[in-house]
Amino acid sequence: MHRLFISDLHLSNQTPSIETGLNDLMTRERGVESLVILGDFFEAWVGDDDDDPLAERIKDLLRQLSVAGCEILLCRGNRDFMLGQQFAADVGGTLLADVTLLEVAGAPAIVLHGDTLCTDDADYQQFRALVHSPDWQAEMMEKSLGERRELALQLRALSIDAASNKAEDIMDVNASAVAQLMSDHDISRMIHGHTHRPARHSTAAGERIVLGDWSAQQGWLLRENGADLTLEHFSLNP
Repeated sequence: MHRLFISDLHLSNQTPSIETGLNDLMTRERGVESLVILGDFFEAWVGDDDDDPLAERIKDLLRQLSVAGCEILLCRGNRDFMLGQQFAADVGGTLLADVTLLEVAGAPAIVLHGDTLCTDDADYQQFRALVHSPDWQAEMMEKSLGERRELALQLRALSIDAASNKAEDIMDVNASAVAQLMSDHDISRMIHGHTHRPARHSTAAGERIVLGDWSAQQGWLLRENGADLTLEHFSLNP
């Protein structure tokens, strides 16, 4: 299996270089068999009926990959938590559960966005429970696209303000939460994004691989090629 894992691109109309970098990556990796997107693919997602040109361009890119034979697996993040089954169907992909088990490099692995592991951030976990509830999302989908886009901007501003007043370690994963999840599934490898702290960690519970976030200058991916796993970063301005 030749597979790529990416996360935290935060695609938006304000980050054209990241969109270009994604297109360039998938052109270079034309023969890849599987693409796993572990959340925060978009900076915000207001619903699968979003008709923004950016959304249409990205759907077209993923659809082309799928038609060419590349498996597309998608996980929701804390920015694009309203990504749904319709988007997955539109691109010929599969929407993953918040916690998914995959065979990776010859061994089982837990893959997830990673925000649920940040259990020290009680305020965020409370907010997450609210916006992931079916009732809240149904209420949002009754609003117009314009109203939802305005709300997304407000939530982003509130998030930035809240993060500026929190200690860095509160926004990182909780080691006990990581160990518990790995123990619950009896699996010793975990792959996630969210924290923007790319690294490969060896712990008593096993290996935890953290994907990096993309910027205007560089992108990150985890490459699975047979039994090999490599965490890579690359320039978006070659």
